Amino acid sequence: MSIDVPPAPAGDTPDEQSGTTATTTGPGPLARLGTWAATHRRWVFGIWAILVIGLGAAAPSVFSSLAGAGWQANGSESVHVRELAQEHFGGNSSAAIQVVLHSESGPLNQTGESQILAGLDRIAHADDRFAAVIPPQPGMTVSPDGRTAIAIIGANANTDEMVKAVDDHKKEITALSRDGIDVYPTGSSALWSDFNKANHDAMMKAEMFSWPLTLAIMIVAFGSIVAAGLPLLLTLAGLVASAGALVLLNMITPISVWAMNFAMMFALALGIDYALFMVARFRAAYALQEPDGLDDAGKRRAAVRATSETMDTAGKAILLSGLTVLVSLSAVLMVPAPSVRTMAVGIMLAVVFVLAASLTLLPATLAALGGKVNAGSLPWSKGHHGASPLFTKWGHFLHRHPWGPAVIAIGILVALAAPVFGLKVAMPSIAVVPQDAPVRQGYEIIAQEMGPGVPGMLTVIAPAGEAAQASSVAAKNPGIAMVMPAAPAADDSGLVMIQAVPKADPSDPSMRGTLHSLRRAMPDGAIVGGPSAENLDLQDALNTWFPRVAGTILALGFLLLLVALRAPVIALLGTVVSLLSTAAAFGVAKLIFGDGIGASLLGFQPQGFLNGWGPVFFFAMIFAIAMDYTVFLLATAKEHYEHHDDPHQAQVDAMAYSGRIIFAAAAVMVAVFFSFALADPLPPKEMGIILGVAVLLDALLIRLILLPAILRISGHGAWWSPRWLDRLLPKISFKH
Repeated sequence: MSIDVPPAPAGDTPDEQSGTTATTTGPGPLARLGTWAATHRRWVFGIWAILVIGLGAAAPSVFSSLAGAGWQANGSESVHVRELAQEHFGGNSSAAIQVVLHSESGPLNQTGESQILAGLDRIAHADDRFAAVIPPQPGMTVSPDGRTAIAIIGANANTDEMVKAVDDHKKEITALSRDGIDVYPTGSSALWSDFNKANHDAMMKAEMFSWPLTLAIMIVAFGSIVAAGLPLLLTLAGLVASAGALVLLNMITPISVWAMNFAMMFALALGIDYALFMVARFRAAYALQEPDGLDDAGKRRAAVRATSETMDTAGKAILLSGLTVLVSLSAVLMVPAPSVRTMAVGIMLAVVFVLAASLTLLPATLAALGGKVNAGSLPWSKGHHGASPLFTKWGHFLHRHPWGPAVIAIGILVALAAPVFGLKVAMPSIAVVPQDAPVRQGYEIIAQEMGPGVPGMLTVIAPAGEAAQASSVAAKNPGIAMVMPAAPAADDSGLVMIQAVPKADPSDPSMRGTLHSLRRAMPDGAIVGGPSAENLDLQDALNTWFPRVAGTILALGFLLLLVALRAPVIALLGTVVSLLSTAAAFGVAKLIFGDGIGASLLGFQPQGFLNGWGPVFFFAMIFAIAMDYTVFLLATAKEHYEHHDDPHQAQVDAMAYSGRIIFAAAAVMVAVFFSFALADPLPPKEMGIILGVAVLLDALLIRLILLPAILRISGHGAWWSPRWLDRLLPKISFKH
């Protein structure tokens, strides 16, 4: 349908440098987009129906299609070792499957062992992703008491395909158990197979728990069943579209299955944030049209005008917020680790779809509903569609007493951030996998029966002429328990493989020193890898890139705020306080996951460190969320400053009009994130608790106390800009 709507009247905007007024020429591009969406609703609904149905057809296969590996540092020495092992040594690489044969009653029964090995041969021959089976070797992969042995199914595909191969065959492999011999597939590929499944199950349970809780919070926040349901429908459309898009993108380049896990959580949280801001602004704008005295045509025009105003104000803030989130996550793409990069891609894709839905589908829906957006209103919500009386009072309180609350908030944040300097990070240990998972059972058996370093054997590949020297170097290393004889390559490459068993468990801190000292002492042609080395190389890459990623995020976040607000002082302060809440969240993470405070209550065994990808990835996510709230608050303050040219009124109005939205959005995000704290696997538990704490601290201490107090204290200075910068920046106004 199409409705003719007259353009909004031109208005006057104060020039903050000269005190004069500049006449606007009419509605901005987002206001025009809102008007178009409102007056061409059938087109918008049709396009989104095609998009959701088309991409949704691929969505159900998202978890089975996406890649299961990718936890590596591209270009590292350990990855090169894996590639050489796979090419020249019958697939005996870190991606190979270690099949543990174990008998509790005594030495392995030879008949039973032969039948199991024959079964492994059948499985390997039936799947092109597998190379030949390497049987247990006495003195090397057989325990001294003969009760445990390790057979190797070689890898004939990349790491992602090997994880899927384990997915397809692990039940078949464990079913080979017979004659008192238990069979367990283990190794890196099996570990990621079991962990991805446990992680997926935990994420789905958390999502199922968080959705009804979220709806309940939304109903309380909006006071209307219809208004509360809109954010969930918006988020669902964005999630379905992004899931299908990830499946299609995976056909071009491998995308980690974790990308969808994070995208589900982030899309729900941000989609609700955006819809909260948009719906609240629409309800207030529509109420100002006094629709009760209008006929049906008048109500339709009022709905379109309210939609245009909403997009011209809240729409700008949402667009800026979305861009800030995308910029923050794009910095993660610098890290040379496929899994980390594709997790960022997954979230970015979900944000793009949610942002697009927020700026097209939601305005069209609001215009179609008009006054019906308040259908199913609860008694306490009547007439409260504009400024919140409670947060208006809070804004006035901060106006009268800014210093005390600001000092208290800073003190709490600094105290919580202090432990961050003792935060340790490392790649996860086997403890992140459930105890009943076959990979963990096999891992613990060979560690107990054959030594703690056997599950993480180091692999040395060297030219045949340097084999003796490489073996001697490995044998002399104090961190090495045993060195196996050099094995020649299966082809004429002239290479040999030497496997060295460390004395320590793969997750032991001493492994780093052992690996580095081994590499330093090796002859020039020899390189060292293996699953433990791959983890350590990835951790080194994450540690190296973290300062660069963090610096890029901070710089780009500041620039976006500067361009949008045209005020360097408040843009800088908004960025700094976001960093403060991020540091506090990591300080709490150190206390919980490093020191184990509250571990028994939360139901996990602390590793003594945060999982290695946490600093890079969680920093980007936390900062993106923090800037999300910063944008909502400062955009509202900027809008009212442009109206009144009074910084104190702008500070009070910012609280009055955005405080309730920020509080409700934070409540939803905390509920969503903390639901992941109920997960059994440690990584989603870490993610849920760290992000939940970050949102809680940021909303309560930064957005509702510290930043409004800063606005009050800084006065006109918050919105000052030098003339030369004012001339350079684009003219963006939040006034309608």
